[in-house]
Amino acid sequence: MSLAAAGPGGPTRPVLALADDLSGAAETAVALRSPGRILLGPVPAPAPPAPGESLVLDLDSRQRPASEAARAVRDATLSAPPDALLFKKVDSLLRGNLAAEAAAYARDCRGVVIATALPPAGRTVRDGVVRLRGVPLHETDAWRAETRPAPRSVAAALGDLPSAPVPLTAVRGAPGALREALHARFAQGRHPVCDAETEADLDAIARAALELGPGIRLLGTGGLAGALGRLLGPPDTRSPAPGDVVRPLLIVVGTAEPAARGQVAHLLADGARHVSLTTRELLHAPRRLAPPLAAVTVVRITGAASPALARRLVAALADTVADAARGCDLVLTGGETARRVLDAVRVTDLRPVGQIHHGAVLSRTPDGRCVVTRPGSYGEADSLRRIVRALRPAPVRHVPTDPTGVAP
Repeated sequence: MSLAAAGPGGPTRPVLALADDLSGAAETAVALRSPGRILLGPVPAPAPPAPGESLVLDLDSRQRPASEAARAVRDATLSAPPDALLFKKVDSLLRGNLAAEAAAYARDCRGVVIATALPPAGRTVRDGVVRLRGVPLHETDAWRAETRPAPRSVAAALGDLPSAPVPLTAVRGAPGALREALHARFAQGRHPVCDAETEADLDAIARAALELGPGIRLLGTGGLAGALGRLLGPPDTRSPAPGDVVRPLLIVVGTAEPAARGQVAHLLADGARHVSLTTRELLHAPRRLAPPLAAVTVVRITGAASPALARRLVAALADTVADAARGCDLVLTGGETARRVLDAVRVTDLRPVGQIHHGAVLSRTPDGRCVVTRPGSYGEADSLRRIVRALRPAPVRHVPTDPTGVAP
């Protein structure tokens, strides 16, 4: 079966994608390449995507109870247009309510093709095990902020969902062999979990899945979304350009990743203003960031906190920056941080524009402001500097301000 015949409308089929956090939704939207939008859901009855377009729903389910997360996925799939291609974005480190959401996603379809590799970030899958630059996930400290240990395999992370491995030899087999391997797993009542180490591997998986026709859903990382974009979308000629209006730029770093300290240090060297908020003051003496801001202001949480307090801290951080954020372009690291800040300023709809670097997605709000979202675990030491220079090509000039910048 040709790719063009993969389903109603062939390559012009609308795509409905579901994500469990906002940075993942943005990553998916830009990877799909087609004209699209990001809705901050759950949305009771969103307008369906048109042929050739994509709609990405941020279900905001990463930190919700498993039953609520499953219900959000189920409601979204039931509302999908009958001709839509469904894609479920999952975290490349297998965090969140993966088992509950995958089970809900797999209901009432012929099968789900699963591929959780993300080669641009050094995250591969071999023998059904996620590896970070070659090291099995459960042997790394990538789950240090989680309340439970990392799963030892993709199948383990999927819980009771019946699955079967598809080794790299099958992924890289003769034309048609991978499609038959996927079909064989479905015939056994199991969902195929595919090994992948390169973008070419993901391209092969996406192509084989589409060749199986309607009723097949895909579940994977932004890497698999990128493979879909390369197969179904036009060449990606979008270039992330700054807006016409130069507003203050507010950078909110809500991630607990150790690399964040070095990323912020690059901005301070360029003259950005720094507002440091301790976990103690956020939890016990919350205040408000007072506008007007400097040309570039970076806000970061410092101090240790248990994972159980993470949601409270992010909510307090969003409340702290809400007043100032309403008049700014925004750079938001960490999916939970991004969602809570945008909720605080009542942004419910984003239009993806392009990527500044992998995972750092530039979108526009309905009123024309720039919003860059980026997962907390992404980016080299110069990530934030690259983002700022893409949005503000002129050198940053430090504007002296009150040293705290926070109003009581």
